[in-house]
Amino acid sequence: MDRRKFLKKSTTLSLAHLGLSPVLLGSSPLFAASLPTNIVDFSATQLSQAIRLGNVSCVETMQAYLEHIHRYNPSYNAIVSMVEDDELMAQATDADEAIAKQNYRGWMHGFPHAAKDLTPVKGLRFTSGSPMFANRIAEQDSGLVKKMRDSGAIFIGKTNTPEFGLGSQSYNPVFGATGSAYDPALTAGGSSGGAACGLGTHMLPVADGSDMMGSLRNPGAFNNVIGFRPSTGLMGGGDPFSRSLATSGPMGRDTKDTIALLHVIASQPGNEQAHALHSALPGPEHFLPLDFKRAKIAWFGDCDGYLAMEQGILSLCETSLAKVSGAGGVVEATTPNFDLSELWRAWLTLRNWSRISYRDYYENADTRAQLKPELIWEIERSYELSVEDIYLANDIRARWYAQLNRLFDSYDFIALPTAQVFPFSKNLHWPKQIDGQQMDTYHRWMESVILGSLSGLPIVNVPVGFDAKGRPMGMQIMGRYGDDKKVLEFALAYENVTDHLSVRPTLISV
Repeated sequence: MDRRKFLKKSTTLSLAHLGLSPVLLGSSPLFAASLPTNIVDFSATQLSQAIRLGNVSCVETMQAYLEHIHRYNPSYNAIVSMVEDDELMAQATDADEAIAKQNYRGWMHGFPHAAKDLTPVKGLRFTSGSPMFANRIAEQDSGLVKKMRDSGAIFIGKTNTPEFGLGSQSYNPVFGATGSAYDPALTAGGSSGGAACGLGTHMLPVADGSDMMGSLRNPGAFNNVIGFRPSTGLMGGGDPFSRSLATSGPMGRDTKDTIALLHVIASQPGNEQAHALHSALPGPEHFLPLDFKRAKIAWFGDCDGYLAMEQGILSLCETSLAKVSGAGGVVEATTPNFDLSELWRAWLTLRNWSRISYRDYYENADTRAQLKPELIWEIERSYELSVEDIYLANDIRARWYAQLNRLFDSYDFIALPTAQVFPFSKNLHWPKQIDGQQMDTYHRWMESVILGSLSGLPIVNVPVGFDAKGRPMGMQIMGRYGDDKKVLEFALAYENVTDHLSVRPTLISV
């Protein structure tokens, strides 16, 4: 059956079966009247409430999203490994029947959701963007996926990512490249590029991602959405006291949605979560916009010229910070008292060391041939490292912690650009130079994010607007370790004094 005919027929049948009308049910007239005309334009918070109250059905929601995805995803390539429409509509019908039986599963009940293709979803392809795993099917859900499924999410597919998540450009030999929501010819960033583009194009209500070197923040900036990297340990997994380099986290079309998803996916107290973080996440209703009159922000900018920066980025950030100042915040230009080139060397050592798990692929000639050059380079560097190298890198990292803690004695937040370049052609694997300065590694152009990654601090990407070519950019707001609520409350207040999130892209279909 033709896809559109199937969607139309299945919606009518499913709603009739449940005794529902294929229009807004109106159990809350005032709320229903406040909703956008198109379901895909509901915020995730609105959608969750509309489903819970019966203003829209899960079947209607799935139909709207599938039609939107089939129309626009071919241009953007954000969502991959899609589940068949009839299966998804059947799951949506089951979700409606559950509500009819008063079995409401949680905040994501009936949400069409695509998980990042670095995490397994039972029964779906799990490629990690690698040709070695192009046909791998996940046998079970990851812990992150289980939390979202338990909250009612319906998994429609995966979001595209670079090979093994390496690089802030979401391309791979399995699915190709993902385009920015604002121009599909430009990169969506990475490694959560498919997730961020899916949000920016309204193909997803919310999105999960992960972040080692800006992989929640950079795509957030390149798609004009919110990306939040939590304090290391808040999401569970690993040793929270070591502040590992990577963490998973939420993305949203706005901060309120991001906060709600964070509450779904964060580790629960007593379940791998560090005791010090137990108080970091009171209920979403306790998150209120920060009073900027009580906020003091250290503006790093380009760190006194150390970070190469494409023209126009600093001015966009500073214009937005001026609005924070106008609302009563104190913003001071500050340069960290630290040798940032030393910090970069520590980053290279620790990142390369983290690649030892890929050595089996490298040492097998057949699989080595399928690895991208950037991963081969990192693996080869891992063989050169000594115990002393690791010790010295961790010593640098410890001194960086101390420097940040001293800054937080004087400031509430630290701000700096999320990226050092605007979105570039998705056919370019990585920028070789910025403003005339050569980049000596495939990830040097994203050096601005390691100041947060090495610290394990909570960091939110907030939008700062667009350049003359319409390319979006963002700014990182960092808080003290464990101050996740305070950082997100900054973002809530920031939305009240800026209007960047209201600028939506003109979508392109093939």
